[in-house]
Amino acid sequence: MKNYELKAKVQKSSDSQWSDEKGITVPFNRTTKFERLSERKSGMLLTKAIRLHDRLYDLKQLVNDVCSEIYEEFMAANNNGKAGKGNFTWYNFDRSIKIEVSINDRIEFDDLHIKACKSKLDEFLDKNVNSSDEFIKQLVLDAFETSRGNLDAKKVMSLLRYRHKIKSPLFSQAMELLEKSIRRPDSKKYFRIWAKDAEGKYQNVDLNFSSI
Repeated sequence: MKNYELKAKVQKSSDSQWSDEKGITVPFNRTTKFERLSERKSGMLLTKAIRLHDRLYDLKQLVNDVCSEIYEEFMAANNNGKAGKGNFTWYNFDRSIKIEVSINDRIEFDDLHIKACKSKLDEFLDKNVNSSDEFIKQLVLDAFETSRGNLDAKKVMSLLRYRHKIKSPLFSQAMELLEKSIRRPDSKKYFRIWAKDAEGKYQNVDLNFSSI
């Protein structure tokens, strides 16, 4: 396959010996009708799936190249050639086709800095928050609530909106630690292609590019 390798093989009736997942060999005539059918049909489905995956991979590359060409042409036409790429949407002439490009920057947090940030926020809550400021406590607790041991990056990052509203040295120090903890290891580009239906509403052509 084009973006990862598979370790799969299909054993045939012409093979005198078949091997199982432990590498133990079995004479072909000792296999059952069900096992032979499963071997044959699973191999057939995998072959078709790989071919379709490769076609989708090629289509995604084509969509990416075309969208880049459209973006660069638009920027050149508007004398804005140095602008960095971000989210954008473009259409055909009568707007019956819509193409969306979304850039998703994955955010992670450096473990030591984010722990120091949380510690500083805990200190801030202990010293500064009274009953009238209960919303601040809830804000911090919500931001550092984990799901399966992972932080929600959007919730944590939302705290930065309050760095100039909450007048506290401890909170400011916590926000500085939060900014130092931010890591953006990679970004992912998403494409969505839409077409208008008979009622003039856009319907998405579902291609599920996200995992390719």
